[in-house]
Formats: sequence, C-alpha cells, structure tokens
Amino acid sequence: MHSIPARLAIRRRLIPSLGALVAFESAARLGGFTRAAEELNLTQGAISRQIKLLEDQLGIALFERVRQRIILTEAGSYYANEIRQTLDRFASITAQVISFRTAGGIFKLSMLPTFGTKWLIPRLPDFFLNHRSVTINFSSHIRQVDFQRDMLDAAIHFGEAEWPGVVLHRLFGEELVPVASPKLVKREKIKKAEDLARVTLLVQATRPEAWPNWFRSVGIEDVGPAQLVFEQFAMVLQAATAELGVALVPKVLVKDEVASGDLVQLFGHSITDSKAYFLAYPRERANYPPLVAFRDWLLSQIET
Repeated sequence: MHSIPARLAIRRRLIPSLGALVAFESAARLGGFTRAAEELNLTQGAISRQIKLLEDQLGIALFERVRQRIILTEAGSYYANEIRQTLDRFASITAQVISFRTAGGIFKLSMLPTFGTKWLIPRLPDFFLNHRSVTINFSSHIRQVDFQRDMLDAAIHFGEAEWPGVVLHRLFGEELVPVASPKLVKREKIKKAEDLARVTLLVQATRPEAWPNWFRSVGIEDVGPAQLVFEQFAMVLQAATAELGVALVPKVLVKDEVASGDLVQLFGHSITDSKAYFLAYPRERANYPPLVAFRDWLLSQIET
C-alpha cells in the first residue's frame, strides 16, 4: 500500500501542465495548431511543443497528422471533451473564489419551472435592489437535481425533508386545490365532487396520485375519467384555462388566475401531504457568499 506522500507524488505525475491542457483543448476545438496559436496569442511552434509534451507524458497520440491537417484520435476526442469540462469547472471555481472578496459573485440556481415563473421571479427585483453585484444563472428541473453533475450551487426542491449531504430550508407546504374555467363549470354543470367523474382531469406528471388522494379525501373511491398528463404545472394551468378539463394544482401557483377570474376554485376542499418546497444546497456550499445572500433574502420572503 502506498503512503500518503507516495500517492500524492503519483497523482502529481498524472496531472499535465495547465498550459499543455489549454493548448490541447484549443487545438482540438478549433481544429488546428495555427488557430489555437491565434486564440492563445502564442506561436504555432509553441502549441505544437505543448501538445507533443502532453502526448509524451500520456504515452498516446491525441492527434493524427494527415498532410497539413490534424485529426483527433479516438483517445484525443475523449480527452478533449473531458478536459473542456474540467477547464470550465476551473474557471467557475475561480470566479466563485473571487466572489469571497465581496457579497457578489455568480450563483447557479435550478428551480421548478412554474414555481420560478409564478412565485420566485416576481419577487426577485427586491433581491437585486440590495444585491446588485450578484449574478444568478437560472436553470430548471422537474425531478431531483444532481448538484455535482449539474454544477449547481442550490435548487428549489419539492419533496420530503430528508436529503443526505444536503441542507434543506423549508419554504412552505403544498396545498392542492381543484380549479377550472368558469365556462367549463357552467357547460358541464359541475356542482359537486361526483360531477368530476364525467369531465377530463388534468394531471401534473410528478403528482400522479394527487387526484386519487383528493377523491378519497371527499369520500369517493372509484373515479376513472379521462386524463391529460402534463410535465409542468404551467401547462396544466394553461390547459385548465383553455377549458380542457379540471386541474388539481398548488394554491400558491394559481392565485393570479383565480384573482383574474380565468379560473375558479371548486368545492372549497383541498389536500396537503408531508412534502414541501425547500431551498436545497450541498453542505459544502453553505458559506458561499452569493448563496448566503440569496438564502437569507428568500427565507425573509416566505410570509410575503
């Protein structure tokens, strides 16, 4: 078994110089040493030497030299893709470390699409009013994220209050209410829960048990109407507004449509469960300044 110093020495031998990696990635991406030299403000000879040193260290050809052209080998193509991701990661980490000088920096947040558009984004002007130096890169997800794979600082998560290695701040629970277009309600003469047996039910893909649970909560066990399944709650709301059926949606996400009269809440009965909305982030990101600023602001918004 190798000692710790011996293992470190072996690891160092397996790490090529950053200059060689940058030269290789540029040449692979641009398809030539000349273009890489122009991009990096070096000579073509310097690029060629860096890549030759890299190939010698690896003991494998990364390019095939065909007349005046270079073509990536199979190993070179694989290596170029991996190195490109690694260099992007280096750049991201460096930008994040620099952000520790101030409360600014780049913050990568993944959010549930409808939660983001209906609840979070309308509140963000208040955040940026006091945090002008923070840049948020938004992405979206439907199911649970992988922080390491997706290179995220945090996510808006819906689920149970357990996630090993991840800090969870509860925002609020989910209250599901049935809603429909007033025109559909009038046309189908919907007056009681049993009337839903003859209309189409609109379903969000990650809540397949929502309607059965709602029916059981009002004492109805066997309802099997036609269903339309959508990936996002925004689609469910649009379908309900378009009179395609009756939707069961989070009350917090349908306030605008109910207030405008585009949709009406039916029967005054809702259901909840143990799941909730959370701000989630890996424990090792807990002291990252932009995340701290966003977390503190977000938690202050819960009652607003």
